[in-house]
Amino acid sequence: MYLHITDIRLKGLIELYNHIFLVEDDAALASYLKQQLERFGYEVHVAEELRDVAEEARQVQPDLILLDINLPYYDGFYWCRQIRSFTKAPIIFLSARDGSMDQVYALDSGGDEYVTKPFHPDVLIAKIRALLRRTYGEYAEIPRQGEAVPDVVVVGNVKIDLRKLVLESDQRTESLTKTEGTLLRELLAANGEVVTRDTLLETIWDDAEFVDDNTLTVNVARLRRKLEPFGLDGSIVTVRGLGYRLDWSGGQSR
Repeated sequence: MYLHITDIRLKGLIELYNHIFLVEDDAALASYLKQQLERFGYEVHVAEELRDVAEEARQVQPDLILLDINLPYYDGFYWCRQIRSFTKAPIIFLSARDGSMDQVYALDSGGDEYVTKPFHPDVLIAKIRALLRRTYGEYAEIPRQGEAVPDVVVVGNVKIDLRKLVLESDQRTESLTKTEGTLLRELLAANGEVVTRDTLLETIWDDAEFVDDNTLTVNVARLRRKLEPFGLDGSIVTVRGLGYRLDWSGGQSR
């Protein structure tokens, strides 16, 4: 799942979300598409193990998937359903099949777009850009309070990957500990509301009664230090006597 909080320019969007997983059993076409996509700044991983496309997709963790329908072993519809069980990354079907029912079945299986072969590379690039904007950019939906927190959150030009436990921008990358990631996820889930210290202690540590209260303070301080170089200093606001809340406008803690 993904969340975008402030607008990203298209160039920055491509730099942050440029990893494409291409599933195509025609080696010549796969090579051609890879070359064309790389010209536009995308990083392309061509599927190597068509016996288990879903597992390879899980390992690659792409930002977008291009999926053929006519594949050996199992068709693209099957693999789309398998992939949808663990990722919300947009999926574009590429197929020579031009029947309306094929397109309906592709979308019902979890696909986002359907491109009929043969196609012009510019058309595919346009659809990729549109899906990236819709999924990660200015058209992405912001969850309301109480909804599940996405695995990837974008704040300005900073990508926060809570699954990989990584902060990433064009200039730098910083790893998070499991505790820091859980702390950040809990604050995000509150959507700007205050999360009490007791709630954080109980959520992050199973045996909260045996955890020193200062442990939370230390972890908040460490997380703040990691956010600061990305221009997110002041994002974790201390509400005295209660706990913490997130303020992405960068206001100073009080």
